Amino acid sequence: SWGPEGELDAMRNMLESYPEGLVACVSDSFDIYRACREYWGDKLKDLIKGRIQDGKWGRLVVRPDSGDPTETVLAVVKILCEQFAEGVTTTRTGHKLLPDYIRVIQGDGVTHETIPQILDRLKAEGFAADNVVFGSGGAL
Repeated sequence: SWGPEGELDAMRNMLESYPEGLVACVSDSFDIYRACREYWGDKLKDLIKGRIQDGKWGRLVVRPDSGDPTETVLAVVKILCEQFAEGVTTTRTGHKLLPDYIRVIQGDGVTHETIPQILDRLKAEGFAADNVVFGSGGAL
């Protein structure tokens, strides 16, 4: 375990070990909001943005894994849209969409009931459904 003091180094290691393609990273080992604001959205931002350049393609998928899924997904998407504002676009339906090099995956608490709740909340707050994907071990 990298521990709280090594969390940033662990995240950097993931990005450097897998510089292309998809890489999903559980980001709430200690504080999901700090991870999104200070690590992904600041200290590691250039590594993330560099995942799409010079003929290569890559995407970081930020994975919160605890808390109320509706509130957590919304908060994470909001923070990432703020931190990566220069790459955020607006869909033809008027919703904010994160840049191609970053998205969110929610697996904890995902059921056929919670998915529409999460998507409705994102829509009501002006965020595109394309910002998030869902996974589930057995609840679906």
